Amino acid sequence: MTANFLFLPFTVVEIERIDLACEVNNTDHHTLLNGVDRLIVRRGQPFTITLHLRPGTHFQNGADINFIAKTGPIPSVEAQTKAKFSLSKFFSRSCWSATAETASDSTVSLTVCSHPNAPIGVYKLILDQGEGVGLGDFVLLFNPWCKKDSVYLSSEAEREEYVLSQDGLIYRGIPKRITALPWFFGQFESGILDICLQILNESPKYISDAALDCSERRNPVYVTRVLSAMINSRGDKGVLEGNWSGDYEDGVKPTVWKDSCSILRQWSNNGCEAVRYGQCWVFAAVACTVSRALGIPCRVVTNFGSAHDSNGDLIMERFYNEFDENIADDSIWNFHVWVENWMTRSDLALGYEGWQASDPTPQHMSDGVPCCGPSSVRAIKEGELTFQYDTPFLYAEVNADVVEYIKLRDGRVFKIGGSTAEVGKSISTKAVGRDEREDITHNYKYPEGSEEERKVFEKANHHNRLAQAGEEPGLHIKIRVTPDMQIGSDFDVYAELKNNTMVTKCCRVMFYAQAVSYNGKLGETCGLGEFTEMNLASTEGKTGGKVTLRLEYAEYSKAITHDRMIKLMALLIDAETRDFYRAKKTIMLDSPEIIVNILGVPKVGQILVADLALQNPLPEPLENCVFTIHGANLTDGKPITHEVGTVGAKEFATAKVEFTPKLPGQRKILIDFTSDKLHNIETYENLVIYE
Repeated sequence: MTANFLFLPFTVVEIERIDLACEVNNTDHHTLLNGVDRLIVRRGQPFTITLHLRPGTHFQNGADINFIAKTGPIPSVEAQTKAKFSLSKFFSRSCWSATAETASDSTVSLTVCSHPNAPIGVYKLILDQGEGVGLGDFVLLFNPWCKKDSVYLSSEAEREEYVLSQDGLIYRGIPKRITALPWFFGQFESGILDICLQILNESPKYISDAALDCSERRNPVYVTRVLSAMINSRGDKGVLEGNWSGDYEDGVKPTVWKDSCSILRQWSNNGCEAVRYGQCWVFAAVACTVSRALGIPCRVVTNFGSAHDSNGDLIMERFYNEFDENIADDSIWNFHVWVENWMTRSDLALGYEGWQASDPTPQHMSDGVPCCGPSSVRAIKEGELTFQYDTPFLYAEVNADVVEYIKLRDGRVFKIGGSTAEVGKSISTKAVGRDEREDITHNYKYPEGSEEERKVFEKANHHNRLAQAGEEPGLHIKIRVTPDMQIGSDFDVYAELKNNTMVTKCCRVMFYAQAVSYNGKLGETCGLGEFTEMNLASTEGKTGGKVTLRLEYAEYSKAITHDRMIKLMALLIDAETRDFYRAKKTIMLDSPEIIVNILGVPKVGQILVADLALQNPLPEPLENCVFTIHGANLTDGKPITHEVGTVGAKEFATAKVEFTPKLPGQRKILIDFTSDKLHNIETYENLVIYE
C-alpha cells in the first residue's frame, strides 16, 4: 500500500506499507479456497495484520489509539454497521477489539477481532487518530467455528460437509427409484463470493432501505429469507427464472445445469438479468452455494410426494371424472427440493434452533414476496403452525392428508379414497462425508399413523383425518411392476385385483399409462388397455385377477419428458353397485450407466484421461451425443465437452477426455451424457490428487 500516517500524541508514525497476511489469515478462517488476493475473515475470530513503519519511526504501544470498522453505504454505530474500539491489552471475542505487539523497531503486529454478531459484508478498517488512516478492506462472513456466532456448528465433520464442501448430491425420482444428481456448488470459485454479496445488494430490501438492510445482515434468519426471495426472479432482480412448460428455446433447459457457478456468473455478467431457466433442484442448489459462501451451513433436501396446499386447509383434494381423468386438484409433486440452513432462532422458543427449512422455488407468497422460510424443522414436526416463517405451508408439504373424489356426469360426487401417507416420503439429503443418501424423514414428521403423528395433526387444527389404510372387505386393486424398466425396452405392468366379499362380482377394469413430469404435471397417454369386463370370484384376500398393460418404447418415447417418469392408473368398477376403486403408481425408467475409467497418475499438473463409455439402450440411433466432465480444481472451473456425434442402436458411445488437476486433495469429477433422445445421464468418480 502507499504511505500512510499514524498520528500519536506528540508523535507521528509513518506507515510505509501494510501486510494483510491474506494467506495466513484466510487459512485460519477457513477461507483460503477463496484465494489470497484479499482478506476474508469470519465473525468473532481474530486476524493479524502487520504494519511496516518507515525508518526512524517508533510505535508507542499502549497509547490512546482508536479504530473504526464500517460496512455499507450509510455506516452508523446505532445500526451496528460501524464499530469504534480502542487498542487494549487483550482482545475479546465478544466485541470489536484490537491488540498490538511490536515485533521490531520497524514492524507492528496488529490483531483485530470482530463482534460475533456483526453484520456480514465488505468492511473498511480505519486507524482513527486525528485523521483516519485506512488499514485495508476485508470481507466478514458468518462463522460456524465460533461458539458465539448464531450459525455455530459443533461438529467438524458437519462443517466440512455443510460449509466447505463444493461438491454434493441432489436426490430426485420417486421413493422406490431415487437417483443422485452430482452437483458442483463451487462457493469458493473465483468471483463467486462477490456475486453472492451482489445478490444481497440487488434485493428490494437493500434498495428501499440500505442502512436497515445492512444492519439486519447480522442475522442469518434475515439473510436466509432474503436469499429465498432473490434466488428466484419473480418480482425482483433475482437470479433464476422458473419454467415448467417444457418450452425452453429462449434459455437453458433446467436439466442441463450441473453447477451453480455458471448460473451465478451469467446473472452477474448480464446486468442481473434473470437466468433462464430453473426448476426446484436448481433453485435449491444455487441457494446452497450462496449460503455456504456467506458462511451459513446449508444442505439440499428432497421431499418425495410433496404437497402444494393452495388453500391452507392441510387437505389435498383431488377430483376425477368416471374415466379417472383428473379434473381438479391441489398439486402433489413427485419430488420437490429445498434447502436447510443451520442457525439459532432467538425469535422462537428454546429448542427450535438447528436446521431451518427454506424454499427458494417461487411457488408460495409470503408477506407479498415469493419466498418461503426459514422455518424450524422441529416446528414443522411438532405442528407449531404459529411459528414464523411459513411453517403451515412447509408442514403441508410433508404431512398433508389426501382425499379423492369422483364426479359423475350427472353432478353426483363420491368419495373414493384417500391417504395419510402419500405426502412426505423418503425425505433425503447427502450423508456427511459419504456419497450416500441419508433419510431425514424423522426430522420432519413422526412415523405415519403413529399416535404422535396424529396428535400433531390435531394440534395443526386438522380434523379431517382419514381411516388408516388396511385390508378391508370389498374390492381392491393394486399395480405391480417388474424390476427391469430401462428406457428403450418394452415391458409389462400389471393391475392385480382382489374380491374380498362372499359373492362373485361382475367388474369393469380400465388400465392406462400417462407421461408425467417430476412436478406432477401430466402429459400424453403412452399406454392404454382395453376396458375389460370380468367376473371376479371371491378370493379371501388372495389375488383374484390380473390385467396386463404393455408399455412399448415406440409409444412412450413420444410422450415422456426428460424426467423419464410414467404415471400408471387403474380403475375398477363394481358393475352392480357402481362403486369405484382405483390404484396409481409413478414409475421412473432406468437410464444407461456411464462407464468411467480414469487413466494416468493422479498428481497435480499431470494430465489425466477420463475414458468414458455408454451403451445406447434405444432401438434407434442417438444424435448429437456429447460427454461433459467438470470438477473443482480439475477442469479450470469450466466444463470440458467431447462431441461423439451419432451412435447406433445398442452401440457404445465412447470418449477420452483429458483434464489436469490443479490442487491436491480429495476431488470429485462429474460426468454427464446428453443427446437428442437421452438426457439427465450423470455419474461421478471420487479422485485423490497427490502433490
